[in-house]
Amino acid sequence: MSTAGAINPSPPPPRSPAIAAGAGRAVTLPPQRWLLADPHPDESAALAREARLPPALAELLIARGITHSAQAFAFLNPEPAHLHDPLLMLGMSAAVERLERAIAAREPILLYGDYDVDGTVAVVLLKTAIEMLGGPAGLVRFHVPHRLRDGYGMQSSVLEGAAAEGVRLVVTVDTGMRAFAEAETARRLGLDLILTDHHLPGADDAVPAALAILNPNQPGCNYPEKNLCGAAIALKLAQALLERRDSARLREKILPSFLKMAAIATIADAVPLRGENRTIAALGLRELRRPVGAGLRALFAAAAIDPASKQLTGFDVAFRLAPRINAAGRMDVASDVIELFSTRDAHRATELAGKLEKLNRERREVEAAALVAIESRLAANAEIAADRLLVIDGEGWHRGVIGILASRVVERTAKPAIVVSVEDGPNGRIAHGSGRSVDGFALLAAIEPCADLFTRFGGHAFAVGFSMDAEKLPELKRRLRAYAESRLAARLPERLLRIHAELPLDRITPVLAGWLRKLEPLGHGNPEPIFLARSARLLAPPRIMKAQHLCLELAQEPVPSQAAISSNGAAARLPASPAPLSSIRAVGWNLAECAMKLRLEQGSLVDLAYRIRENDHPDFGGLEVEILGLQPPAARNA
Repeated sequence: MSTAGAINPSPPPPRSPAIAAGAGRAVTLPPQRWLLADPHPDESAALAREARLPPALAELLIARGITHSAQAFAFLNPEPAHLHDPLLMLGMSAAVERLERAIAAREPILLYGDYDVDGTVAVVLLKTAIEMLGGPAGLVRFHVPHRLRDGYGMQSSVLEGAAAEGVRLVVTVDTGMRAFAEAETARRLGLDLILTDHHLPGADDAVPAALAILNPNQPGCNYPEKNLCGAAIALKLAQALLERRDSARLREKILPSFLKMAAIATIADAVPLRGENRTIAALGLRELRRPVGAGLRALFAAAAIDPASKQLTGFDVAFRLAPRINAAGRMDVASDVIELFSTRDAHRATELAGKLEKLNRERREVEAAALVAIESRLAANAEIAADRLLVIDGEGWHRGVIGILASRVVERTAKPAIVVSVEDGPNGRIAHGSGRSVDGFALLAAIEPCADLFTRFGGHAFAVGFSMDAEKLPELKRRLRAYAESRLAARLPERLLRIHAELPLDRITPVLAGWLRKLEPLGHGNPEPIFLARSARLLAPPRIMKAQHLCLELAQEPVPSQAAISSNGAAARLPASPAPLSSIRAVGWNLAECAMKLRLEQGSLVDLAYRIRENDHPDFGGLEVEILGLQPPAARNA
């Protein structure tokens, strides 16, 4: 096994700096299990013929429920006509009428947002739309909560302050669906309240009292797309407002600009990229190649992205743009994001984008330091590491990163995890927690029986948050340990790798790679394809890059008979083929240890799970594959 010299494969995906650097004590990863999706040979062959598509792409579309050529064409070629009529949304007509009256009467309007990408972008969209309709400077005000001082959701004190300043109309964005007390405050103060939110109502489907509620998930709403993010609902309200004024101008000039921002929020909020969400994200990505606003141009520059020189992807938005936007709300004041996207001053935009870049670096450093402590604790404390549901608390961990930390722990352990920051409060010690879960374990259901311990809590199956008196933390751990033990005792932690289709390496071509690009934007609900290649042969000894990454030169072999598998379970070694074989470079990030365990050498056979990559390096460019898993041919467990 050799050490690689100058080689420049595609860069690895974002990951924790602490893990990447090997900081902290080692935590043993759970075993990886491959789940190969059921194939649809007859259906995919028919779709490939009917729609003139590569068979591999047809198989992926069939798995997404796309069975006819017209559906395939619409999926692969989104267009504005695929957007739904906003007036189909319950409450839209009433909301539009009230906003038009406010604009005509020059009434002050308060937009009440949230501190993440979704909430800040939603404020920008509605603020811009109202001002385009003639709202004078100062008519539209906004409030974005401070994560640490205010926490999540509406606050009655903010409504009271707005009423005292003459506001009579409040429009929430990305918040308010369970703000019953605050809605009552608005009624008492004489404020008209329009709620725009995408979060689910309570178990009894009760909704707050409001002049209008825009939420496809509310009872009685027949809007076709139920999975819009908060900014997309704000987009629909802006679309309805502007369409009444000048529908032709909206379609030709205004809507494309609004879709840029809505696409960023849609991808960042991890809503399923299907249906109207896919249309918003795809059209917005297309428009983002031509950023016009000073804020967008400055943000691209800070992220070192030249949208004119490359095709923007969902990855670029989710892992390069969104973290910088989110950093404002995590580490400082999210209102900077709204100013960034509102200013026309290029110098000020550059200044604000630089501040976001600095905050994002700070966020990474804070996250890395806390992750080192968490990994060390898991490695050193067998009792904590053995829990079915991990609850890990630390003194003064930054609340802006505890959700990210919980996700990192889930990635490393394949267990549900809650990370808690304990700090001094005005009336004693306070614990703030954020949790993330795994498939098949509803985390909100786990914490709901502990409601008596919390001062505030909420979330959904895969993510929760809460605050509580720190002295009650041991009781919370006891209850959650018992709850998880009763429901996860028979389930061993494992990292599931979902493989979408089999694709031998010799079927990878530039033409296929081009077709697969049409699946963009990729993300939740429209995952990047992961393929399986059986019996790939190493043409050269493995190369190790930077002591942890793996680079292989592979060629496709026919699947060997069982007799070709060695008895000790290591990858079998076959004689070299007499015929020359085409090869492809394969890169496995953090997989050097895996190569050692499999005792890979020139001539070895392996099954590999992989993604297709196009490396644009001038010297090392071309098609390659990113290895996500390696196994001996006999060991595949799909």
